[in-house]
Amino acid sequence: MSTSHPSSALWRKSTYSDSDGGACVEVAGLSEVIAVRDSKNPAGPQLAFTRTAFARLTHQIRAGRHDL
Repeated sequence: MSTSHPSSALWRKSTYSDSDGGACVEVAGLSEVIAVRDSKNPAGPQLAFTRTAFARLTHQIRAGRHDL
C-alpha cells in the first residue's frame, strides 16, 4: 500500500458524512497514497488511491458524476 501503514495514519472523517453515524467515510494521507475506509468499520477493508487518482475521483464526485 505505502511505506506508511494505514493503522498508524491520522484518519479524518469527511465533512459530508452523516453526523448520525450513517454514511461515514474517513480518509488518511499516507506518504504515497490516500487511504479511504468506512468509519463504522475501521478494521475492515480500505481502499488506496494514488494522489492523482484520488484528486480525479474527488473532482468527479464534486461534478456530480457519481451521485447515487
